[in-house]
Amino acid sequence: MKVTQIKTNLAQKQFWEESEVEIQHGFIENNAVCLYPQYKDQVFLGFGGAFTEAAAYTWQSLTEESRAALLNAYFGSDGLRYTLGRAHIGSCDFSLGNYSCIEDPEDTALTSFNMGRDHQYMIPMIRAAGEVAGESIRLLLSPWSPPAFMKTNGEMNHGGKLRSEYRELWAKCMARYVAEYRKAGVAVQWLSVQNEPDAVQKWDSCIYSAEEEGLFAAQYLEPALEAEGTDSTEILIWDHNKDQLLDRLERSFKQEQCLKVVSGAAFHWYSGDHFEAVELAHRRYPNLNLFFTEGCVEYSRFDGMTDQEKAEMYAHDIIGNLNAGTNASIDWNLLLDERGGPNHVGNFCEAPIMRTSDGDIEKKGSYYYLGHFSRYILPGAVKIGLSRCCSKIEATAFENADGTMAIVLLNQAETDCDIKLRLSRDTYILLSIKSHEIATILVQNQ
Repeated sequence: MKVTQIKTNLAQKQFWEESEVEIQHGFIENNAVCLYPQYKDQVFLGFGGAFTEAAAYTWQSLTEESRAALLNAYFGSDGLRYTLGRAHIGSCDFSLGNYSCIEDPEDTALTSFNMGRDHQYMIPMIRAAGEVAGESIRLLLSPWSPPAFMKTNGEMNHGGKLRSEYRELWAKCMARYVAEYRKAGVAVQWLSVQNEPDAVQKWDSCIYSAEEEGLFAAQYLEPALEAEGTDSTEILIWDHNKDQLLDRLERSFKQEQCLKVVSGAAFHWYSGDHFEAVELAHRRYPNLNLFFTEGCVEYSRFDGMTDQEKAEMYAHDIIGNLNAGTNASIDWNLLLDERGGPNHVGNFCEAPIMRTSDGDIEKKGSYYYLGHFSRYILPGAVKIGLSRCCSKIEATAFENADGTMAIVLLNQAETDCDIKLRLSRDTYILLSIKSHEIATILVQNQ
């Protein structure tokens, strides 16, 4: 057995430092973090980030060298090793402006269907990322708003609802989007009904009740995917904050056939931890895949936070989500400019990698903390049992397909924490997790 420790300490500018740890023998109780690999839970699908128009536009503004560096940082073997992505159907707030795939209310045959902006920005970046990763990036598509003419408020922004007479046409548009992305060589695997269906935003948004979302998924979207020949696409619902997750699922699944056609639920972090809500959803619907699909440092909410605090916010949320039963984790924008955009309504945010004012790229602390998960908890890994000696240490553990165990330990406290990581009843390693430090432990059976 070989045990490797990988540590990141932002204050000391030490990132992903590896060292081998000596194995100790003997039974221990005090200060123990215990592994129970015989107890297995959800299968993990992977980590990723969002290919927004803002991210792709900013990526294209870089030099050729910096574009390559950005993709390697996220998708290369020396980087975060991302395998998943998310993109928007039509425009979102992180677009250069409002746009949709169709503007003609009479075009029920979709002869004027247009994805020019996708081909100009997102698709080239997604395909380039797949080349770096060595395999196609598996993509989730999410709409922020139907075209303006389909909505009760007559615009893409400020909420409004999908008019009932356009449900079938909008479902056809969404299915066509999947088909066209696939024709372009992008592996679309998931499709959510609507981004944040319970929020009226000043940007692209559309309101669905839980019942309306369930009805749309079962009676319109699934038939449209089948008619388009893209019925292998898995439908996700909710795609909004964790606090309402269970309630929305229960209400949507009361709609006829909804539970049969929906394979998963997506959620965001903007309402706080609510890890218990995720766990309850996991227990209530154990065959449902749960996706974390969006979280970021919003300048309007988190202005003044240190780089350390932002990085720890990421790690804390990921650990809580994974322990609660999450199957996939997709961050928000992969790249933003020095202002935190472009964003057509001024909703500026921070990404794990930012373009600098001189046109280079800068990796934030969140980037290195993300790597403690995405580099070592691989697609196909299974969550295993773990117990902790104290609340100071936050921890999660997975077993990869090759038998390697990856354990992530986070210390947000102001004091160091010495622990004994118990690998089996009479085998352990001694660890000192410094104040504001994160560590990943890899246990390999040789």
